[in-house]
Amino acid sequence: MNLTLTAYDGGSPQRSGTVVIHITVLDANDNAPVFSQTVYKASLPENAPLDTVVLKVSATDADAGVNGEVTYDLGHNSKSDVFSIDSQTGEIRVNGQIDFEEKASYELRVEANDGLGLSSYANVIIDVTDINDNAPIINIKSLSNQIPENDRDSGVNSKVRCLIQQNVPFKLMPSFKNYYSLVTTEQLDRELVSDYNITITATDEGSPPLSSSKTVHLTVADINDNPPVFEEQSYSAYVTENNKPGSTLCSVAARDPDWRQNGTVVYSLLPGEVNGAPVSSYVSVNGDTGVIHAVRAFDYEHFRSFKVHVMARDNGSPPLSSNVTVNVFISDVNDNSPQILYPTPEGNSFMTELVPKAAHAGSLVSKVIAVDADSGQNAWLSYHIVKSTDSGLFTIGLHSGEIRTQRDISESDSMKQNLIVAVKDNGQPPLSATCSMYLLISDNLAEVPELKDISYDERDSKLTSYLIIALVSVSTFFLTFIIIVLGVRFCRRRKPRLLFDGAVAIPSGYLPPNYADVDGTGTLRSTYNYDGYMTTGSRTSDFKFVSSYNDHTLLLSSVIMECRLIPQ
Repeated sequence: MNLTLTAYDGGSPQRSGTVVIHITVLDANDNAPVFSQTVYKASLPENAPLDTVVLKVSATDADAGVNGEVTYDLGHNSKSDVFSIDSQTGEIRVNGQIDFEEKASYELRVEANDGLGLSSYANVIIDVTDINDNAPIINIKSLSNQIPENDRDSGVNSKVRCLIQQNVPFKLMPSFKNYYSLVTTEQLDRELVSDYNITITATDEGSPPLSSSKTVHLTVADINDNPPVFEEQSYSAYVTENNKPGSTLCSVAARDPDWRQNGTVVYSLLPGEVNGAPVSSYVSVNGDTGVIHAVRAFDYEHFRSFKVHVMARDNGSPPLSSNVTVNVFISDVNDNSPQILYPTPEGNSFMTELVPKAAHAGSLVSKVIAVDADSGQNAWLSYHIVKSTDSGLFTIGLHSGEIRTQRDISESDSMKQNLIVAVKDNGQPPLSATCSMYLLISDNLAEVPELKDISYDERDSKLTSYLIIALVSVSTFFLTFIIIVLGVRFCRRRKPRLLFDGAVAIPSGYLPPNYADVDGTGTLRSTYNYDGYMTTGSRTSDFKFVSSYNDHTLLLSSVIMECRLIPQ
């Protein structure tokens, strides 16, 4: 048989490879030789010369090689000096003197054997025909009135009745003269009684009657009348997922009460499909032992059970069979980590939640949602906060994933809160996944900074500090220079005037009210702020620089660049 095996990967586009498997079926000695006839008959004249071919028997064996090589032999009860058989050709030849007057017929039992011990039998009946090889003999005997006691019986004394014992399924039927036929009275069952010892008693009608007995041993030959019967009505096999290919799932067993090849059981899988694929691609069965093996590793997340139908067939002619269902149940192992559905980062983006400043203890802030592809305790999830900006501010439900405040929000709490949440399953060993939750404590959307200012990388914190220091240094130098220039111009003026005539503040919509390095390790204090204002009474653009969130502002009649630092 030639099979083409195709393997597909899970990529996109899907790719595949093929290989041709050549399977050579080896022969097993499961067929006995079969004679062309069950009974052979031949006629042979008496005084036939030696080595005369009487007849030729022929038997064939369906097996191959040494299993199909047939040899012939005469049965143990047929060994004689009169006939012989060629073990290779099956020719029966005359091997001794044949005399019709001594024996008018011969019955031989010929045995055919194959190379490994299976055999079958056929009967050969040879009738010897008479030839005129004896001249007439005339005997003259004088008769007397007295018959010796030892003379042969005659008259009533020669009448014989034959009987057999009771309780056997046989009886004697008279045929002609003193011949009887032994016939069956009911159907025989070798599986119930395989041998019979029949005692035949012959009694004459003399006075007193005389009798003799003879015991006949009969062996009931087997026919294939019983199909294999499985020991159980159905079988169940349990296997954990990710099993090794070739591992044993279970074994099935069937019994056949017939004899020899009629009772030899062979197991095979019935055609079927599992998830659209042939069942043979999932399991295999040992034809001799009935052991079922896994062909591939199973995945509990793809399918949790399937059925396999196994057939047990005997080697009779014609063969008989029966089927049984094997239910294969796949158990789960913890091979899937929890999958976080919310919040789910996509690329470099992140999820942000707003927390009101007036939130009280126990307020629901957000919720982490996760699922696990496993089942049972392997899919029981627990939630833990492994890192947070303020460890005492938020808590998470162990099994609900709800993030709540542990206490009331205070003014001293940082506006930007970062939580790292771990989700663990209950498998052995447990698997986990983590996610980041970004929280902003604010009541006004105008106070919400750009999301990029919330996310940061700890490895860039030092670089951020250096850039802030450089920005402050350059700004200070530039402001000092502008102050000196403006002071000189102001001194030249005779009449003072207000620098900011009707100033209107325009806050930056994206600049944080407390702009500082997020990890608190930089050189700027968190109270430093940069807010820009434009004047309405001057044609030049004037700004104010606020050195402290609560300090008095210093008004300057010059143009100052507005800078914002965005961590990359």
